[in-house]
Amino acid sequence: MTQRSLFVRAIWFVFVGWWLTPIVINVAWLLNVTVVLLPIGIKLINLVPTVLTLKEPRSLVDPVAARGQPSLVVRAIYFVLVGWWLSFLWANLAALLAVTVIGLPISIWLINRLPYVTSLYRFDG
Repeated sequence: MTQRSLFVRAIWFVFVGWWLTPIVINVAWLLNVTVVLLPIGIKLINLVPTVLTLKEPRSLVDPVAARGQPSLVVRAIYFVLVGWWLSFLWANLAALLAVTVIGLPISIWLINRLPYVTSLYRFDG
């Protein structure tokens, strides 16, 4: 799978990404409140960069680049101690910045790092 063109990604952001991203972020966190739906919530958080700008994870574009992720145990401990609260604040700040012209570049940078802030999942490999 390859990345979509910058034009398509920009059109998606203007018409869909900017308003859908905060909804996905907050739905994900409502799912994370429950133990049963936590895996779905984490999966949604890992998809936030795609929801915002249609950016594909490098693991889908280049599977070799996806190697070297931290172990699931390390990621789970990090999520329980830090990731759940830090990523909620991080994601909502990014969503707020996304609606301003000046904050947009910072927002995109924050959103692309959200999976790592949440659970040490490297979206870009």
